[in-house]
Amino acid sequence: MSSSPRIPAMDVLRGCAVMGIVWMNITAFALPQNAYINPAVSGWTGAGDVVFWAISLLFVDGKMRGLFALLFGASMLLLIDREEMAGRDGRRTQMVRLGWLFVLGCAHFFLLWWGDILRVYALVGLFAMLFVRLEPLDLVKRAFLFFLLQFLLVAAFIASLYLWRNGAAAPDASIAMRTGFTDFMSALSDPANTATQGEILTYRSGFATILQSKLAEFPGEWVWGFLFTAFETLGFMLLGMAMLKGGFLTGGWEAEQYRRTARHCFLIGLPPMAALALWVWWSGFAPLPAYGVALVWSLPFRIPLTVGWAALILWLMARHRTSPLVGRIAAAGRMTLSNYLGTSLIMTALFYGWGLGLFGHVRPALLPLFVLAIWAVMLLWSKPYAARFAMGPAEWVWRSLCLSRPQKIRKIT
Repeated sequence: MSSSPRIPAMDVLRGCAVMGIVWMNITAFALPQNAYINPAVSGWTGAGDVVFWAISLLFVDGKMRGLFALLFGASMLLLIDREEMAGRDGRRTQMVRLGWLFVLGCAHFFLLWWGDILRVYALVGLFAMLFVRLEPLDLVKRAFLFFLLQFLLVAAFIASLYLWRNGAAAPDASIAMRTGFTDFMSALSDPANTATQGEILTYRSGFATILQSKLAEFPGEWVWGFLFTAFETLGFMLLGMAMLKGGFLTGGWEAEQYRRTARHCFLIGLPPMAALALWVWWSGFAPLPAYGVALVWSLPFRIPLTVGWAALILWLMARHRTSPLVGRIAAAGRMTLSNYLGTSLIMTALFYGWGLGLFGHVRPALLPLFVLAIWAVMLLWSKPYAARFAMGPAEWVWRSLCLSRPQKIRKIT
């Protein structure tokens, strides 16, 4: 269910975000979950594998997810305004929309992929509605308050791990404490760890075994996943609302303003991110540095880098507005939900046991080949489809559910 009329700048941003997130998600599709945080868990740490991890950490991890959240917050605001201008209850419409998005996210999680973000967006979006009437500066202030809360929450968790390590190293530490800490750290760094090997066996198995594993982890995994992302997601949603009201996300700024913003944001965010990557590499991909960087220490720098990506994309769009590639990316953005869910379908079919069963067999250095293939699919199908149909297939399902009746999908010619 999307805002109408379309805003070309936001479609291009969505297209870039849905393509960019494939780069980061490919690790979670193809390898054990903790390889997303530490490449050592994959069992491969050659030069190409480390380069892939470093590029992901510096340029992609958290930034594309943040870009999605920016756009989601802006889209919520657009939908509410549109509904109220038509004399309808915009907040009620938004709540219905989020409710059905949560249902779709649950289906995505159980039937396809554990890394679903739709459920988080649906739940966090309910809280974001409380702030839609605020002025841009007030939205920015509250966004950074939620960023701070997220930082403090995950920093406290990482601090507890250091305390656990010190306690386990104490001469009077119990065997249970030492064993528990060793097993936890092993799962974050050792490809031979029992839990890691069990995960590989699970995802090389059939659909029923994978589903049973997800049911066994529910709801604990959901709660932890929500806590580790909710405040950050809410912050980006509010920041997106402020950027929409300020004309940033609509392409309303001058090209030079976008260029300067991108330059400043990357200068702020990239050097410390590079230092964090070097720290993890210098530690030999030790679990605590890798885990800490992924969860908390990179958070302050993900914020400017997310805004920097948005500014860079909009600057390039302003310079190449008539490029065929820009048109194809915008078409992919109009089909964001379909491309997001379609990626999960293709990737799980490639890597899970009910498909080709490549899970754990492909080293990180080769994963960009799969990313390029998915990008090609998105760019090739989205534009001709968008020329004939008003919305993507997943968008049609979502909109039909929200409005309690099937919607017209073909464009009127």
